[in-house]
Amino acid sequence: MKKDIHPDYHMIKVQLTDGTVYETRSTYGAEGDTLQLDIDPSVHPAWTGGRGTMLDTGGQVARFNKRFGGLTLGKK
Repeated sequence: MKKDIHPDYHMIKVQLTDGTVYETRSTYGAEGDTLQLDIDPSVHPAWTGGRGTMLDTGGQVARFNKRFGGLTLGKK
């Protein structure tokens, strides 16, 4: 292997949004730095099972009927 091509791998602290702190090894920052997370598994809907529903306040069907309601496909 080539020498001096890998980044420094050291211990850092990771602080979650609820204040929980744990230590892990990383290439982030310098030895002893703290990485503060804005989004983590305790609050993100992908891990908490949150509902990712989209609200349709305008009504897709209502808008379609408003635009194309007068069209007919048969003979007149």
